[in-house]
Amino acid sequence: MNYQIELRHFIYFLAVAEELHYRKAAEKLFISQPGLSTQIKQMEEILETQLFIRDKKKVQLTPAGAFLKGEVEFVLNHLEQTKKQLKLIGEGHLGEIRIGFLGSAMQNVVPNLLLDLKKQFPLIHTSLEELSNRAQVNAILHDRLDLGFVRLSRVPKGLKLLPVFEDTFSLVLPEDHSMDSNKLKGMKQVSEDDFILFSQDYSPLYYDTVLSICEDAGFTPKVSHKSVHAQTIFKLVENKLGIAIVPTALQYGFQMKVKFIELKRIKQRAVLSMVWKEDNRNPALENCMDLLLKL
Repeated sequence: MNYQIELRHFIYFLAVAEELHYRKAAEKLFISQPGLSTQIKQMEEILETQLFIRDKKKVQLTPAGAFLKGEVEFVLNHLEQTKKQLKLIGEGHLGEIRIGFLGSAMQNVVPNLLLDLKKQFPLIHTSLEELSNRAQVNAILHDRLDLGFVRLSRVPKGLKLLPVFEDTFSLVLPEDHSMDSNKLKGMKQVSEDDFILFSQDYSPLYYDTVLSICEDAGFTPKVSHKSVHAQTIFKLVENKLGIAIVPTALQYGFQMKVKFIELKRIKQRAVLSMVWKEDNRNPALENCMDLLLKL
């Protein structure tokens, strides 16, 4: 019988690829397990490629299946976003821009962008999601975000990276710490303190940069705690569980018993960049990027 590939095949395939279990995938899809098995087998016959390795104990993706999983995720995400954009355009709007960001970007760059967008392009909708560097890159690659704000030195092929804001770093200390801006002559003076840092997984470039700041001063920091949230880091500092180094812009918007000493003399800077996919076809993205370049 001459079957043709249909959208349902990809939906069924993705469910099995995610669950790696036919019964669980069938329950997720509200169809019978034999019916799902038949659809996957039919799909493999149409594509003339084995997608899964099955035995009595487990289900695994073949290399071809793993490749197809990434492509299907992209296609289905893009279809969902296309439906959403169509609805907005049909209602007289200019579409939506999905923006990912690190917490520090919310201190200046993102709010300024949103205000300018609202003023110059009021018919463009925006959605925001705070994510780590890695999660933003992954979401952009899979068409779940249009634009991200990250601290990265490089990105995968197909993505573009452009610096939009450069900040200094500041030392964060408990409010009653004996050190102040007049007494601080170099980082070596706090080398015996415990350090609280953003997680390396959350921002590898930040983590490596902070290590380099300390190493330039002749010591390796003793890292006692890690977090992905500035508020958590400041709370730990407030409770005298360590000190921190953060982008200076992060000092605004928090009411805690901590103080900030700007590290103006060091060479390292906290660079915030925007990242996007080169072949992104969202027509509203160009307007957004034009505004960013003017900030």
